[in-house]
Amino acid sequence: MVDREKIKTAIRLLLEGIGEDPDREGLKETPERIARMWEEFDRLRSFDMKLFEEFGEYDEMVLVKDIKFYSLCEHHLLPFFGNVHIAYIPDGVICGLSKLVRTVRALALRPQVQERLTQEIADFLERELKPKGVGVVVEAEHLCMSMRGAMSPGHITTTSALRGVFLKDMRTREEFLKLIKEA
Repeated sequence: MVDREKIKTAIRLLLEGIGEDPDREGLKETPERIARMWEEFDRLRSFDMKLFEEFGEYDEMVLVKDIKFYSLCEHHLLPFFGNVHIAYIPDGVICGLSKLVRTVRALALRPQVQERLTQEIADFLERELKPKGVGVVVEAEHLCMSMRGAMSPGHITTTSALRGVFLKDMRTREEFLKLIKEA
C-alpha cells in the first residue's frame, strides 16, 4: 500500500536537500505527481494469472521475446530498462501470453536490482505454472552507470535464470538462447 503523504513529504525534503525550492513553478506539483505515479505502479503490480488446462497436451517451448520493461535501481533510484525474454515448457497448463508481459511489469515496478528481477520472474512462473522448465533472460541499460559513476552510456547488462529442463538439458537451453538471438 502506497502512503501518499509520506511520498509527498519525502519528495519535498529531497528537493530541498538538493538545493531546489519545492514551491517554485515547475516543481510545486512534483511531490503530488510522484505520489500518483507510485499509486499507479502499485495498481499495476497485481493481476489475475489465468491458466488454461484445456491445452494441457502442448509440451513444446512457449517463448515471448523482447518484453519491454522499466524499473528503478534500488541503489540510486535511477531507471534501468530493456528487454526480457521468457520461455517455458508446459506440463499440463499454459497461461495467456499477456500474463508473461504482466508478470514482468508487476515485478519491475518497484525499486529493484536486475539480478533479483530475473530470478523473481523465473521463480514466479515456476510456482504459478509448474512447468517442465522456465528460462528468463533480461537485457538492460542502467542509467546509474550511464549518467553517473562511470558515465558510460549504451552498455547492456545481461542476466539469466534457468529452471527445470532449461537448466538440466543442454539442448533445451541452446534452443532457447538461439531463439532469443534470432530476429
